[in-house]
Amino acid sequence: MLRGDGIGPELIDSAMCILNEINDNSSVKFSLVPVEAGDNALTRFHKALPDFTLSTIRKSDACLKGPVGESAAEVILVIRQLFDLYANIRPLKAYPNTNSLRNNIDLVVVRENTEDLYLGWEFWSDEETVISLRRTSKKAIERITKYGFKLARLRNRHRKVSLVHKANVLRKSDGLFRRISSEIASAYVDIQFEEMYVDACAMNLIRNPEDFDVILTSNLFGDIISDEAAQVVGGLGMGPSANIGNNFGVFEPVHGAAFDIQGKNVSNPSSILLSARLMLQWLGAERNDRQAVLEGDRIENAILRMLFENRKTKDQGGTLTTKEFTTSVMSYLYAN
Repeated sequence: MLRGDGIGPELIDSAMCILNEINDNSSVKFSLVPVEAGDNALTRFHKALPDFTLSTIRKSDACLKGPVGESAAEVILVIRQLFDLYANIRPLKAYPNTNSLRNNIDLVVVRENTEDLYLGWEFWSDEETVISLRRTSKKAIERITKYGFKLARLRNRHRKVSLVHKANVLRKSDGLFRRISSEIASAYVDIQFEEMYVDACAMNLIRNPEDFDVILTSNLFGDIISDEAAQVVGGLGMGPSANIGNNFGVFEPVHGAAFDIQGKNVSNPSSILLSARLMLQWLGAERNDRQAVLEGDRIENAILRMLFENRKTKDQGGTLTTKEFTTSVMSYLYAN
């Protein structure tokens, strides 16, 4: 449990309450280990991702991460590289009685998570010019594309993958993404495949968000598109995400540390609770533990029940505090 900065610790506290409730009432058991990383860790230990924190993460089965402040790149980008967490998964769904633009939106952004401009390869060419380098490899494209198509098949919604790129301008890098993905698409004859320029995708997410199923894209485009999609379905407070590799996963809200509401007990814990649900789904699939998947579904069902009853936090037009929302979710987990 990586506590993070700003509202991170209160979100992690919320998630710990829910996971402890599951631990006490089901066959799914946890050993929850809080660790520090981020701005606070940088101040206290002179390192945003201290060695003891990294060592604890290495020994764990999964990591649930709170948002981090200005040192985010020194934490999550490093973790993604160290554990080769190549798939960033951001499901975005319209929940009842929220600020969603439509009622039938249910999409997921599948974002390549280890390359592109986020490698941070930048240098000054002279006193007034910075050069940024972008890496795009066949290996990275192949594995994220296969992940996207397999997910579209599992979701069984529109059974569609929308490749988002800018190959008309980035002819070599996005051109490679386009070519490799198109070749792989031919092996998934049961899945519809379409291509869309990133600017057109940004427009269509506002105009026809319900038409999307799986959006497959690169690191930078995926970061931007997924935040836009989160706002379309009611705001970042409802947005979970997963960073998944072959052997490990880190699960976190899509939003930042929100220092402006730190300590005010008004943050929406739905983002981290739904991230905990993703974690349980992944652990259940990895370890053939059906009960873990079912317990994850309990979390979403409890949140759904509250939203149907119009019991919400301030960001969704409600009055519940973070702690009140958490307590109510706990009470609904095993209620009839």
